[in-house]
Amino acid sequence: MLTFQAVAEPTAGERWRALFDYHWPAYRNWFLSEGIEARQTYLASLRALRHYMPEIVPTYERLVELAGGGDLAARFLSYYCPPAYLSGCSQAVWPGDEPLLVRNYDYPPTLADGVILDSCWNGRHVLGMTDGLFGLVDGMNEDGLAVSLTFGGRTIVGDGFGVPIIIRYLLEFCSTAADAAEALKRIPCHMSYNVTVLDKHGEHLTAYLSPDRSAMITDSPVATNHQKQVEWHRHARATATVERERYLLQRLTLHQEPAEKFIGAFQRPPLYSTAYDLGFGTLYTAAYWPAKGKVEYRWPGVTWRHRVGAPDESVRHIQYPMGAARA
Repeated sequence: MLTFQAVAEPTAGERWRALFDYHWPAYRNWFLSEGIEARQTYLASLRALRHYMPEIVPTYERLVELAGGGDLAARFLSYYCPPAYLSGCSQAVWPGDEPLLVRNYDYPPTLADGVILDSCWNGRHVLGMTDGLFGLVDGMNEDGLAVSLTFGGRTIVGDGFGVPIIIRYLLEFCSTAADAAEALKRIPCHMSYNVTVLDKHGEHLTAYLSPDRSAMITDSPVATNHQKQVEWHRHARATATVERERYLLQRLTLHQEPAEKFIGAFQRPPLYSTAYDLGFGTLYTAAYWPAKGKVEYRWPGVTWRHRVGAPDESVRHIQYPMGAARA
């Protein structure tokens, strides 16, 4: 079972620190899984943040202070060259008469924060599903910009940031898809990820990020777990990335269906995954309505509604088939 909680704290303070204190032991073990020598130093991390995302540095420094100011937590919160990690995920932009981004987040329940955080750290409300309490795996801001990620299906790891802090940066400092495209072109990502962006005007893009080549900005409304073509065939077979992409593209081109039916497709195979034992089970479906400021997180039989700047601060207990539990 995984407990999801929604928390609103406009200025990072005691509530954020309590969340960090609870999750830090697990993140500390993960961060040190390859030894401290494998991680970037604090000074290298700070220099990278100042170079690529200078606007986020005051927020970073505030969170480091709340986390106790230690060297290890400071390295972790920078998300600069973290350990490698994989996820599944499917996401698509609905082709209907109002902007809507729908995604499934496929990941091990034992490794998820389960925290929906609404904050206003830089003068703009941001609501999204956290990763490492600073980063986000999907979210939306008060300007009507929605962003989500999928793993890009390549094994290469390089110099760059973990993608959750890139998602955070986009939502803290961008208002439109065009703004996000410019940021995605210049911020290096340490692994291959696909980032889909939709704004309240209906403008959208999918960026293919990789550490060994320039970001590719496309107009694709769909992203699963490969980029232009499959490069990691074993992972592709395990996650059925090609099959899910084809299924979504067919729905977008062959069906004119209402939004509710489109969202419902994400809670059935082939999009909804029960491969929890392999680490690719679907943890939730998210629907982002940028023009309305409305967000829904869904599970079979459960819908949890929020608004950016005014979330429903309650909890949901979700049971998954494998019986995983947060350590």
